[in-house]
Amino acid sequence: MRLSTKGRYAVTAMVDLAGHPSGSPIALAEIAARQEISLSYLEQLFGKLRRAGLVRSVRGPGGGYLLAHPSEGIRISDIILAVDEPIRATRCKLGSPSGCRPDKGRCITHDLWEELGNHIHLFLSAVSLADVCERRVLGTSGKVHIEGVNAPAEKPSADVVTLKQVAD
Repeated sequence: MRLSTKGRYAVTAMVDLAGHPSGSPIALAEIAARQEISLSYLEQLFGKLRRAGLVRSVRGPGGGYLLAHPSEGIRISDIILAVDEPIRATRCKLGSPSGCRPDKGRCITHDLWEELGNHIHLFLSAVSLADVCERRVLGTSGKVHIEGVNAPAEKPSADVVTLKQVAD
């Protein structure tokens, strides 16, 4: 399963926005330049994020975007769902009684992939924008990249979210 650029770019841009908590609006052109994302693509994504109530826009000189809520209250799943990115691992439509096979039946591994989608959603719902900004989400490698050298990460604090904890 792969997350499309729509979801990845939306999360990346929101992390960038949350990383500038000065209280002044951030222009999309600045985010686009820092993150190397097309400005027109960001404009489309931020239109959806604004309609979902995750960001608010400020017009005029010095305008741009601000988070609509504190970063602790914005879940990664909210961002991905706001840009219409489905969080699922099956080809079947959510809630549809028919499956993805040509005969409308469900494949023999349907329940496995559906449960994987549920775990992904639970994990992304457990992670806030603040968690990502403050690097409280660690992968299984437990390493951080420091000036071109991979070094073991410090022992994570109790509030660090790991994939294993969510799966358990």
